[in-house]
Amino acid sequence: MQLQDQFSRKFYYLRLSITDVCNFKCNYCLPDGYKAEGKPEFLERNELRRIVTGFAEMGTEKVRITGGEPSLRKDFTDIISDIAAIPKINKVATTTNGFSLEKHAQEWRDAGLDALNISIDSLDPRMFRQITGKNMFHKVMAGLDAAFTAGFETVKVNTVLMRNLNDIELEDFLNWIKTKPIQLRFIELMQTGDNQALFDKHHVSGVSIRDKLKRQGWVSKVRGKADGPAQVFVHPDYVGEIGLIMPYEKDFCSTCNRLRVSTKGRLHLCLFGEEGVELRDLLQEDSQQPALIARVIEHMSDKKSTHFLQQGITANTPHLASIGG
Repeated sequence: MQLQDQFSRKFYYLRLSITDVCNFKCNYCLPDGYKAEGKPEFLERNELRRIVTGFAEMGTEKVRITGGEPSLRKDFTDIISDIAAIPKINKVATTTNGFSLEKHAQEWRDAGLDALNISIDSLDPRMFRQITGKNMFHKVMAGLDAAFTAGFETVKVNTVLMRNLNDIELEDFLNWIKTKPIQLRFIELMQTGDNQALFDKHHVSGVSIRDKLKRQGWVSKVRGKADGPAQVFVHPDYVGEIGLIMPYEKDFCSTCNRLRVSTKGRLHLCLFGEEGVELRDLLQEDSQQPALIARVIEHMSDKKSTHFLQQGITANTPHLASIGG
């Protein structure tokens, strides 16, 4: 079985949020830091295993474990191991701010983690602190080195590019990946319901970056069926690659292949947020798998053709750096 919607888009890729908690205070995401609302009731390991098992039966091949900051869960390594052991799942990835990577990279790799995205919004320690609210630049960079030592052949780095902050570092970023197997992914800042001033002040068009790259000889790379939304570019003089994630581009949604499940078990047909479909009641017993699959299939007809960001509808998802698959 291959899950698809009414627009014949097929879904091979699941983003699975395991916690809302984050220990950074990025100005584009959680500028005031994480604030718990009541006692967290995040999905437990068995519930996470059941949701992925069900999606694997519907054709999911790749799972990205996200947060918040997923490594803040004490059972994070066990969750990686559980998901990696599920038949038909051939890629387990995560997105992390990298604060615990130096200590745990090898452990996660041994547990079955195949792919890694690290959020690094500046190569200047002072700007890194200004954007993230944390003086952890050198710790995160040590984590990146540890990832390569642990056997990750390529690492993706997510950067939310912002005018008059880190956009002046574009050439520094390019020089950085000239000899390193890093896919550097520039994520376009998105407008949300509560960041209008930030968006107006710092938004940089991904199209302008793409045009500049093309003038410098970068060329498009063919997209795989389970790849995320980035337009990837390569250059003969560079070991690294550039990925551009531009949610405001006209046809951004035409190749959508991803669904998202929230920390409390709601299925979001669009990564940019909607009320979601309740699944948790069908994650309590292994015997509920047929009902879980039936409910997901039933609601696929509700998936819209686009996220409507171009029409001024604001995004309703936190953790903007995590939209990059």
